Amino acid sequence: MRGATRLKAWYRESLSYQLLRVARLHRTRAASHLGEIGMHPGQETVLLTLVENDGQTMTALADALEVKPPTITKMVSRMSSQGLVSRNNLETDRRSFTVFLTEDGRSKANELKSLWKRLEKEAMSALDEKDRKRFARMLGQVAENLANRES
Repeated sequence: MRGATRLKAWYRESLSYQLLRVARLHRTRAASHLGEIGMHPGQETVLLTLVENDGQTMTALADALEVKPPTITKMVSRMSSQGLVSRNNLETDRRSFTVFLTEDGRSKANELKSLWKRLEKEAMSALDEKDRKRFARMLGQVAENLANRES
């Protein structure tokens, strides 16, 4: 039993565990905030991506969000039924769709900006500006390290 305790302590003290824990806690808080405006986790990334570049194909949207096409299909279907996006068939390929924000989608995207700022303020409240910038750089480097080993 003693060895199991040491392993558990080692795991809980590892940076990978801490990163996973923070990601889960952040996702839980994000889900709570998103629920306040009738959205589900992941939908915010679709809306904000379309705000930057409206009228994307499902394939381009999946690529931009780094998810698989079936994932984006499910998300867009749900968001379409909520009135946040619309799907239009491409004239050149009736099996492909282009996704556009609706007025409701644009409105939700505007709400997301303040919601996201509130979430970030909660998460980073004990860090000063210098530490926030350093933390952002370090997270970016960790993401780059992992992305480069994705093969």
